[in-house]
Amino acid sequence: MSNIHPSAVVEEGAQIHSDAIIGPFCVVERGVSIGAGTELKSHVALAGKTTIGENCTIFPFASIGHAPQDLKFHGEDSEVIIGDRCVIREHATINPGTEGGGLLTKIGNDCLIMIGAHVAHDCLIGNNVILVNNATLGGHVTLEDFAIIGGLSAVHQFVRIGAHAMVGGASGVETDIIPFGSATGNRAILAGLNLTGMKRRNFPREEIHALRNAYKELFSEEGTFQERTADVSRKYENSKVVQQVIKFINDETKRGFCQPQ
Repeated sequence: MSNIHPSAVVEEGAQIHSDAIIGPFCVVERGVSIGAGTELKSHVALAGKTTIGENCTIFPFASIGHAPQDLKFHGEDSEVIIGDRCVIREHATINPGTEGGGLLTKIGNDCLIMIGAHVAHDCLIGNNVILVNNATLGGHVTLEDFAIIGGLSAVHQFVRIGAHAMVGGASGVETDIIPFGSATGNRAILAGLNLTGMKRRNFPREEIHALRNAYKELFSEEGTFQERTADVSRKYENSKVVQQVIKFINDETKRGFCQPQ
């Protein structure tokens, strides 16, 4: 194929679309599938049962699909699935799933994985997610759509981060962050709402206003958190964004919730 550089190593059994471009010194092992329009710049290493969607761009020295850093992994048949139009920058690493986490690491569409970022085994990442330089996800982390993880931040295993939430740089995230939340700090605390992100994405003013009020009531000091959640759910039953937060809170968590200080 003319789109595969002569210095690249492509094993028999790899499935590469005729429109894909494989640059110099890339290694694509058997079991890898690459969609139309996707480009591997150079020195990219793809292994295992890895599926890359269409029109992605992967920069030099990215490593995708190699064995996870989990001592319980014993070579089980697990996979990585990456959606369309993703950009994966230099030295990023993405590991496949394990038997203990559903055998799947998945990244949605239109994501940006910046230099040196790490996506560990069994992570589930939605659409339009950004991992800034050297952001690190532990195993079994869930990032919902439009979440942003700041540079040099580390997210503990099993943490969930809700849609449109933002984590500031150099933060250690040990607990779940609600949708639209903004967290920061050495050990991250909930610092408020990602109102700037909501405005940029054209959320209606009345929804933003409802969420601001609901946030104050959720994290007040009256009653228990469960009681406040139930009260807010009833009071703002017609607000889609508030109900999105309530659903996130009511879903199963293994880490508890990030709270204001």
